[in-house]
Amino acid sequence: MIWGIFKRDMCHATRNVIAVIVSMGLVVVPALYAWFNIAASWNPYGNTKALKVAVANNDKGYKSDLIPVRVNVGETIISTLHANDQLDWQFVKSDKAIDGVKSGEYYAAIVIPKGFSADMMTLFSPDIKHAQLKYYLNEKINPIAPHITDQGATTVVNTIDKTFAKTIAQVGLDLASSILHYSQSPQMAEYMRNLNGNLTTMADTLSGASQQVTSYSQLLGSANDIVDSTGKLLASATKAGKQAQNALKQGKSGATSFTSAGVNVTSSVNTALDQVSGAFDQVAAKVNKAFDAIGKDSDTAASQLTTLSEQVSSSESLYDTYITSLNHMHESVEQLPDSDSAKQALLEAIDREITLLEAAKGDSQKLAQQLKDASTQVTQDTAAAERSRKEILNRITSAKQSISNVRDDYATNVKPKIDALASTVSTLISQTDSMITQLSGTADGLDDVTGDVGTNVTSIRSTLGAIAKKLDSSAATVKELITKLETGGNAGDGNSDGGDGDNDADSGESDELRALATANASTLSTLISAPVALHRVSVYPIANYGSAMAPFYTILSIWVGAIILCAMLKVTISDREKAHVLGLGDTLPRIAGPSGPGNASRWGLRLDHEYFGRYAIFALLALLQGTLVCLGDTYFLGVQANHALQFLAVGWLAALVFSNIVYTLTVSFGDIGKAVAVVLLVMQVAGSGGTFPIETLPKFFQTLYPFLPFPHAIDAMHAAMAGSYGNEYLLDMVYLALFLIPSLLLGLVLRKPVIRLNNWVSRNLESTKVM
Repeated sequence: MIWGIFKRDMCHATRNVIAVIVSMGLVVVPALYAWFNIAASWNPYGNTKALKVAVANNDKGYKSDLIPVRVNVGETIISTLHANDQLDWQFVKSDKAIDGVKSGEYYAAIVIPKGFSADMMTLFSPDIKHAQLKYYLNEKINPIAPHITDQGATTVVNTIDKTFAKTIAQVGLDLASSILHYSQSPQMAEYMRNLNGNLTTMADTLSGASQQVTSYSQLLGSANDIVDSTGKLLASATKAGKQAQNALKQGKSGATSFTSAGVNVTSSVNTALDQVSGAFDQVAAKVNKAFDAIGKDSDTAASQLTTLSEQVSSSESLYDTYITSLNHMHESVEQLPDSDSAKQALLEAIDREITLLEAAKGDSQKLAQQLKDASTQVTQDTAAAERSRKEILNRITSAKQSISNVRDDYATNVKPKIDALASTVSTLISQTDSMITQLSGTADGLDDVTGDVGTNVTSIRSTLGAIAKKLDSSAATVKELITKLETGGNAGDGNSDGGDGDNDADSGESDELRALATANASTLSTLISAPVALHRVSVYPIANYGSAMAPFYTILSIWVGAIILCAMLKVTISDREKAHVLGLGDTLPRIAGPSGPGNASRWGLRLDHEYFGRYAIFALLALLQGTLVCLGDTYFLGVQANHALQFLAVGWLAALVFSNIVYTLTVSFGDIGKAVAVVLLVMQVAGSGGTFPIETLPKFFQTLYPFLPFPHAIDAMHAAMAGSYGNEYLLDMVYLALFLIPSLLLGLVLRKPVIRLNNWVSRNLESTKVM
C-alpha cells in the first residue's frame, strides 16, 4: 500500500514540465537560503577597513625640567594610526569628528584632549593623573560595528601604553648598563683594593691603640702604687721623694700617650663612619641591581631585596655596639670629680652622640622594612615597585646623612672634650709633681697630697679602661665591614672560584645582570613594555568565519525546506487516489463515508499506510535538499569539512528528522501544525547556540536547549567539520534521531484522537470564508 501511494505521487510530480520545475525549486530554494547567508558572512571581520572612525588631536604637548624636550603623545598616536589599516581612520578636527558621529558619517570618534601629554607625564610626579582619551560611539547604525570600533579604540590605548612603557624601560636599561660597565672597569677594581687595604690598616691601628690605652692604664696603676709608697718613704728619706718624682714623670708620659691615643681614636671613628656611609652606597647599588632585574625575573629581584633587608637589619648591631660603647664612656666620665670643669661638657657631648646614633639606627630599621615590603611588590605591580625603589634610595640618602651628622658631632663636640680631659690629666700630674718637689720642706702634709693623687689616678684608669673597650669595639666593627666588602666583591666577581653558597648565588645574579646589560636594549625594553605575549593554540581549528557559521545556516535551511515542502505539497490523500491504489476504480464505495484519513481502512488501506505512503515523497525531496545544501557548502563555497561523509550524513539525518516533524504536525493539525512548525523555527534560531554560546542566552533558552533538535544537529555538524572529541559525533547523531520517536508517536498513535478535532477546526475556519 505504501509503495503504491509513493509510486502514484512520483508519477504525478513528474507528469508535466511545471511539476518538475516546482519539484526542482523545492530542492534548490533551501540551498540558496543557506548559501547566501554563509557567503555573506564568510569574512566580515576581514573587511573592517571600510568602517570610518574619526581621530582628532587637540594635544598641546608637555615640557618639564625633568624632560627638557617637548613631548607630544597625541602626535605619536596620529603617526601610528597613519600606518594602521585596521579601520578607515579619518583625521579631522574635534568638532567635525563629534558631529560626524552624530550624523552617522563616522561609526566612532577618538578625541585626544589638550592635556593628554601632561597627564601622562605625571607618572614622574607625586600627584599622578590618569590620562584619558575621549571616545564617541554611534550605537544605532549597526549592532556589530560598535564592537569592532571598540576593539580599534582598545588597540590605540594598548599601543600608547606599550610605547610609553618601552621608552621608560629603555632609558632605565641604558642607565643600568652604564653603571655595570663602570663597576667592571679597572678604576673601580683598584678603588676597591685600596679601600680594603685602608680598612685593614685602620682596624690594626684601632686594635693597637686599644692595647696602648690598656698599657697606660696599667702604668698609671703602678704610678698610684709608687705614690702611696713614696708617701710613706718620704717621711724617713729624701731619696724616696726623688723616686716618686721619676714615677710622676712616667705618669706625664702616659698622659701624653693618652692624648695621642685620643687622636687615633678620633681618626678611627671618622674612618669607620665613612665606611658605614660607603656601605650604604653599596646597598644602593644592589637595590638598583635588584630593581633592574624586575620583568626578567621578578622572583630573583624579590629574593635580592629580601637579602638586602636582612643585611641592613643585621647591621643594626653595629649601632648597638657603638651606642653601648658610648654608654660605657658616659659611665666612666661620670666617675670623674664634679669639680672637673670638662666633666659636664663631655657628658652632654656623649649624650648628643648617642641620640644621633639612635636616629641613624632608626633610619636603618626603616630602610630594612622598606626593602622587605618592596620584595613583595615587585611580582605584583611594576609601577608600585618603581615608587618603592625611589623611596628606598631616598631612605638610604637619609641614613647616610644621619651617619654624616654623627661624624660631624663627634668631631665638633666629643673630640674637643676628650682633648680637654687629657689636658686635665696632664695638669693634675704636673701639680702632683710640684707638690712632691716641696716634700723636703713639707713632710707633715705628705699624706694628704698622696691621697689626692691616688684618687685622681683611679678615676683616670677607669676612663682609660672605657676608652680601651671603645677602641676594641670600633676595631671589630671595621673588621666586620671589611669582611662584608670582601664578600660583596667576590660575589660581584664573575670569575671568583671561592666563597660560600650565598656568594655563588650572588655571582650567578651578577652574571645574569651582566647578560641583561650587554643584551639589546631595544629588545629588552620591548619585552618589559609587553612582558606577556598571547600564543594562540587552536583546538579543532575552523578555517574562517563563514565555515564557523555554516552549520547554523545549513541546519536552518533544512528546516525551512521542510516547511516549504508542507506548504507546497498535499499531506492528505484524496479518495480518488485511495481508490486507484486499492484497484477500486476512480471512487471509493459509498460505505466508505466522508472523505478523510482512515476511511478506506476496511479495504486494507490503514492510517499508517496513508501516513508513510504520502511521507515517502516528502522524505525523498528532503534528502535531496539536504544532499544539495551539504555538497554546495563543501564544493561550491569551500566550507571546511575534515570528514565530508560525516558532514553529509548529518544533513541526511537532519532532513529526515525535520521533514518528519513538520509533516507530522501538518498531518495532525493542518494549517495550525504549519504555524507550530514556524514557531519552532523561530525558537530554535534564538536558542540553538548556533550564533551565541548557549551560556550567554537567557535562562529560559538555557533550559529549553536540550529539548530542541537544532543544537544537536549543529554540534554534530561541527564535529564532522573540525573533528570529534571521543564519541561526541555519534552521541549528537543519536540525540538527533531520538526526536523521531515523539514525532512518529504523534503521527501514528496520537493522531486518531485529534482527527475529529482537526476536522472541526478546519470546518470552522472554512466557514469564515476568509481562512
